[in-house]
Amino acid sequence: MFFIDTIELKGLGNRHYLAGGGRTAVAVDPPRDIDQVLAAAARRGVRITHVVETHIHNDYVTGGLELARLTGARYLVPAGAQVSFARVPVADGDTVAVDAGLELRAVATPGHTPHHTAYVLREEGRPVAAFTGGSLLIGTVGRPDLVEPRLTERLARAQHASAHRLAAELPDETSVLPTHGFGSFCSSAQAEGDATTIGVEKKVNAALTQDVDSFVAGLLAGLDDIPAYYAHMGPANAGGPAPVDLTPPAVADAREIAARLAAGEWVVDLRNRVAFAEGHVAGSFNFEADGKIATYLAWMIPWGKPVTLLAESPEQLAAAQRELVRVGIDRPAAAATGAPEQWVAEDAALASFPRSTFAGLAARGTDGIVVLDVRRDSERAGGHLPGSVHIPIHELHRRLGEVPAGTVWVHCAGGMRAAIAASLLDAAGRDVVAVDDGFDAAARAGLTVVTG
Repeated sequence: MFFIDTIELKGLGNRHYLAGGGRTAVAVDPPRDIDQVLAAAARRGVRITHVVETHIHNDYVTGGLELARLTGARYLVPAGAQVSFARVPVADGDTVAVDAGLELRAVATPGHTPHHTAYVLREEGRPVAAFTGGSLLIGTVGRPDLVEPRLTERLARAQHASAHRLAAELPDETSVLPTHGFGSFCSSAQAEGDATTIGVEKKVNAALTQDVDSFVAGLLAGLDDIPAYYAHMGPANAGGPAPVDLTPPAVADAREIAARLAAGEWVVDLRNRVAFAEGHVAGSFNFEADGKIATYLAWMIPWGKPVTLLAESPEQLAAAQRELVRVGIDRPAAAATGAPEQWVAEDAALASFPRSTFAGLAARGTDGIVVLDVRRDSERAGGHLPGSVHIPIHELHRRLGEVPAGTVWVHCAGGMRAAIAASLLDAAGRDVVAVDDGFDAAARAGLTVVTG
């Protein structure tokens, strides 16, 4: 008998896996914080003998090299990947024994990257699962535009061919276990559902139901923005990431927090957006710990700029640290826990701003105010408020000067990004109202929504 444990990285929208038999196992696409997969192996009572990468990742820092070092496992990386560390190069058709009667077979599946490789888990020679990385996902495929613009169309065509190869070579009942597709921007679309098989994908996946030209045209037309920090992930992974340090950061008192703000550093408040709006350190930014903090903070912060974290508890701080090391933000400059009253001087007042809904905006009316839409281009194309200013959240920090004068009512699709934007505007001295509401409520509130 074999087992497959799925380990979720909800903040980044990814999964990684531990698969094996009674004694030994293989880890697939592990993230930087490897303690979770080590714990999974301990629960199973197995030894990790192999660590495999489907590709050099663009959206997170791998823990594969460190996991292999700590466990003594063989580290398998596609032979076509240019890396600067020792590894076992994997070519199409290579097989490795995982446990008695259990083996992995490498299948070249270029498309997400030129060297992308899937791994088929076979029990007594019968395929039972395919670890497809960024190739065949649930209802979609990995995006082909993260490597080099000149390669994008070629890789899109390769994605189509790779999907068809997997569909042709594997039985319909084979489980498809991708790394991306659960919120990751490495996916060309969001996964529909939680599990799938080759047979299901043959019926629903555009890569398997459309001819190559139609598929490529649709894929390229639907590509979204690329998070800025992706530019740093590939080089970090190819160079060999250093081990993580998740020990608590140095403690900052109110004086140090003020000094870091005065020096132009980022001070990030991890509390929920309701609490932040009610009272916060003036000049601080709000990235909710329970939101996609790794994606949006890494996307927006100037790379390498020191960041101080403010959290309501040590547990919230530790969780945020874990999220951030996965995307290469290794060590906060400092941190503080508790309440905002503890983070400012005794004679200093807390800053605040109001929150509202689309019904509140409709009741107020849009005359004499600025309505700022911070959704992505693809979201806005599906409907927007006429006359609203559009600056995607990941561009707002460097485009604050483009926001017209006046009170700013800022919205996104659900409220989280609006809260980030409101904190940026508030820190810049603007009068702001955060619309904490789903955009589908705008029309129901009586506001005009237009498309195009």
